[in-house]
Amino acid sequence: MSNAQNYKFAGKTAFITGAGSGIGRATAFAFADAGANVAVVDINPTAAAETVKRIEESGGKATAIACDVTNSDQVKAAVDRCVQAFGALNFAFNNAGIEQGVVPLTEVSEELFDRLFAINVKGVYLCMKHQIPVMDKSGGGVIINTASTAGVLSIRNQGSYCATKYAVVALTKSTALEVAAAKIRINALCPGITDTPMIERVSGGTEEGRTRLIGQEPVGRFARPEEMARATMWLCSDDGAFITGAALNIDGGQSAGIG
Repeated sequence: MSNAQNYKFAGKTAFITGAGSGIGRATAFAFADAGANVAVVDINPTAAAETVKRIEESGGKATAIACDVTNSDQVKAAVDRCVQAFGALNFAFNNAGIEQGVVPLTEVSEELFDRLFAINVKGVYLCMKHQIPVMDKSGGGVIINTASTAGVLSIRNQGSYCATKYAVVALTKSTALEVAAAKIRINALCPGITDTPMIERVSGGTEEGRTRLIGQEPVGRFARPEEMARATMWLCSDDGAFITGAALNIDGGQSAGIG
């Protein structure tokens, strides 16, 4: 399913939200290929079950957990189920999120604004809130929060979305300082434009829309979900042992500037 042979995570457990599609699914496959047990967490139980099915067909171990990351009780229950199923929580990839589309601020409804912050920011807060005590009891762990290139630069007509991703970076950095002594590392992954179902919505599902988005990438192509998965695994691995409180741009040069 993925190119994960460089990582050995046998006996470890990864908790991944938004694992029913896109970057989350690719990362679930990658961790499973590296030998980790995977808690496949998604608001869509059918999508989560499909991810688990494909992992199990390849010989991996996974369990599907339906969860709304904006609900504290559901997040706590999901973390508890992960530990009950596999006995540990070593890695967490808090990846669930939504986009706003290309919409000027004056046309963003309050409902959409609140939903963006509930899923993209509150969801990360709740996940870390319930993951950190478990990791602390077991002697440490690694948390990766999905931010975005939109969390390190501004994008016209996506101000509300950008604000949520800047918030994820800030939450990541501040919380990393709080838990560093507990041997818990926390970093933010900042993907560039990645070829996922989200891109189809942002582009309007048209070739013209895709061409416009590709034009924003200096390397002239979209990122692949598997590239984000490998970056996440690297941050979780011993190679990333001295990295915490960082926001890692994996964006084909998009955040470097205008060129």
